[in-house]
Amino acid sequence: MANNLHIVTSEGASSEAQETVEAKAKEGVTAEPRPEAPQGQAGGNAAAKRSKTPRRLMYGVGAIVIIAAAGYYGHDYWQNGRFEVSTDDAYVQADNSSIAPKISGYLAEVLVKDNETVKAGQPLARIDDRDFRAALDQAKADVAAAQATILAEQASLDIQQSTIAAARATLDVDKANETFAEQNNKRYASLASNGYAAVQTAQQAASQIAAAQASIVRDTATLEGAVKQVALLKAQIGQATAALQKSQAVQHQAELNLSYATIMAPVDGTVGNRTLRIGQYVQAGTQLMSLVPTDQAYVVANYKETQLTNVHAGQPVDIEVDMFPGKVFHGHVDSLAPASGQEFALLPPDNATGNFTKVVQRIPVRIALDPQTMNGGELRPGMSVEPSINTKAGAAL
Repeated sequence: MANNLHIVTSEGASSEAQETVEAKAKEGVTAEPRPEAPQGQAGGNAAAKRSKTPRRLMYGVGAIVIIAAAGYYGHDYWQNGRFEVSTDDAYVQADNSSIAPKISGYLAEVLVKDNETVKAGQPLARIDDRDFRAALDQAKADVAAAQATILAEQASLDIQQSTIAAARATLDVDKANETFAEQNNKRYASLASNGYAAVQTAQQAASQIAAAQASIVRDTATLEGAVKQVALLKAQIGQATAALQKSQAVQHQAELNLSYATIMAPVDGTVGNRTLRIGQYVQAGTQLMSLVPTDQAYVVANYKETQLTNVHAGQPVDIEVDMFPGKVFHGHVDSLAPASGQEFALLPPDNATGNFTKVVQRIPVRIALDPQTMNGGELRPGMSVEPSINTKAGAAL
């Protein structure tokens, strides 16, 4: 039946309808020819075909633009992007100085305000110094007393030297008297033996020898005592000198304490975390404020260890700051930390256990900011930043 099927189509039927009928005939299904499309419908099909042409053109142009953009960014990545390593685990830091008094006392003056910029050597606050001035005056008096003691001991030593000289002169006189007495004794003894002098006179001459010898013994002892006194006086002078040095040290400490009453800025910076108030009693070592050297800020970025294969000191860094979207700061790699962050933790992990889990470690990288970047003083410690290190071969300062 299928083989004898005759397809009858109306004259002017579209080729599309005829193809459809023939296809159905081949499948063994009797199909009636599609009626002739009205003239208005044929015109609509032609208009639809014409409307598809601009759309296809738009798609083609869009595809070309996408391919061009992909090529541009692909080329840029191949030339530059693949050499850049970045992280968002990075912050601005600075070596802040904690300001604390070296002495205890009541605050008499506070000379700076919050967030004020100061220079090194500028006074920040003053502690009531009346007690320290009194201590300095007492120390000066002790120094003067020690100096007077040394002068008195030195004078005693000079007098003792004169006493020694007098004792030696007396001893010389005694020896001369002894010599005269011996000669006189010989003369009178000879005269008395010949009857020319009285025996009593000879005896008196002999006794004068004994008296002279006794004087020598006495004055020798006096001289020895005077010499020993010199050693004692010198020891006393040494003791007085040591007392003077101690008094001078106390005076110097009193002068330092008086100078410490004025708290000075050790570095250039900006005042922060100010907690001091006039009349407040402060203990030595108590933090009163902090000085932040904003012009010496730097960046510490915690990179994964797998990112640092080709990173070394001197490579340029572009830094984006969350506070300044669209603005890029510049710097360079200063140094890499000697160990990962966990090595400096208060309680380092013990990996010699059965539940070990490997975790990619992070190593701090210090990034120095270029001077022109720091001129504005815009960066503040604690800011979140995202640095990108250019590790391309030869990319160094």
